[in-house]
Amino acid sequence: MTSYDRIKDLPLTIDSYDLSYREQNCTGDFARASVVLSVQDDIPGTPEFRRPCTEITLHGKESTGYGEDVTYDDVDHHALIESSTELPLSGKYTIATFSAALDGMDLFLNREPERKASRHYRRWAIESAALDLALKQAKTDLATVLDREYHPVRFVVSNRLGDPPTFDRVATWLGLNSNLEFKLDITPGWTDKLIRQLVDTNAVRILDFKGQYKGTVVDQPSDPALYRRLIENFPDVLIEDPVLTDETRALFEGIEHRITWDAPITSMESVKQLPFEPDWLNIKPSRFGTLESLFDTIDYCVEHDIRMYGGGQTELGVGRQHIHALASLFYPSSPNDIAPREYNHPEPTPGLPTSPLSPPSDPRGLEWY
Repeated sequence: MTSYDRIKDLPLTIDSYDLSYREQNCTGDFARASVVLSVQDDIPGTPEFRRPCTEITLHGKESTGYGEDVTYDDVDHHALIESSTELPLSGKYTIATFSAALDGMDLFLNREPERKASRHYRRWAIESAALDLALKQAKTDLATVLDREYHPVRFVVSNRLGDPPTFDRVATWLGLNSNLEFKLDITPGWTDKLIRQLVDTNAVRILDFKGQYKGTVVDQPSDPALYRRLIENFPDVLIEDPVLTDETRALFEGIEHRITWDAPITSMESVKQLPFEPDWLNIKPSRFGTLESLFDTIDYCVEHDIRMYGGGQTELGVGRQHIHALASLFYPSSPNDIAPREYNHPEPTPGLPTSPLSPPSDPRGLEWY
C-alpha cells in the first residue's frame, strides 16, 4: 500500500473556511524561493525581505484544519482575501475526492497569479489543511495513519553570507550555539580566506550553488573556478543545484553522489527527468501542490534508495509544523533545511530551539509541536 493509499479514503467534511493574512521581516531560507524578491539592506550584508503568508482554516464537524499559503507575492494574497467570491470548498468528501474537486476550481479566482509556482503553493495550503482536518475528524494523526513513528528532527541553519560575503554571520551563530550546522548559499565573492574559515568550523553540511534558479535575485551562474575550489575544499559536503555544462560536468565525475537537487523537484516525474539518478534530494512539500504528488515522490525515493532532506519556504506559521512532521516521519536524521522559524528572524538570537527537535508528545492531525 502506498503512502497516499493510506490517506486518500479518509472522510472529510468541510462546513466553512477562514483566511488570515500575516507578514514578517525575514532572512534565512528565503533564498530557496524560485521567485523575484524585493531585497532590502536593513542589516549590513544580510539580505532581508518582507514575507507574506495566508493561513487557511477549514472548519467541519467541530474540528479545525490549518494550512499555509507560501505564495511570495502579497498581491496574490490580498486578491484572495479581499475578493467577494468564495471558494466552493464546503461539502462531504474523502481526501481523494476533495483533491479531484480542487482540480476543477480556480484557486486564484479568475486572475493569473504573479508566478506559475504559486498555483502549487496555494494548492498545497488547501490540501494540507484538508488532511489536517480529516485526521482530526478521525481523531488520529499522520504517523498513525501511515503506520510510521515520529522521530527527533535534525536541522541545519540556512544563510547567505552578505555582500561582500564574510564569516561574521556564521561566527555569530556559532558563538550562540557551537553545535549548529549550516546550509550556505555560495556567491561569486567567496574568498580563499572565507572558505578556510568555513572549512575550519566543520559545520557546513550543504552548499547551495543556486544554479537552477532562473530570473530571481538569488540566481548564480556557472563558475567552474569557484566550483572547483569548493569541491576540493569541502570534500564531504552536499552540493545543491549546480549548473551542469560541458565545462563543469567533468568537475563532478566520480562525485555525483554529492549532488542534490532542489528547484527542479516538483513531482515524481521531475525526479525521473534528472540527468542521473540522485543519491539525495531536497523535498519541499509546497512545491508539489497535491498530497498525492508529494507522497508518490517520497515513496519513489524510498523505493530507489534516494535519501531525502526537508526544505522550507520561510513559513510563518503552521506550514513549518507540517514540514517538521513530514521530516520526522520520513527523513529525520538528514541535514534538514527546516530550522524553527525563529532562525529566519533578521538577527541571530540566543536561546533558540536546538537540533534535534523533539517529536510531539500528543500529536493531532498534521500538527507537530
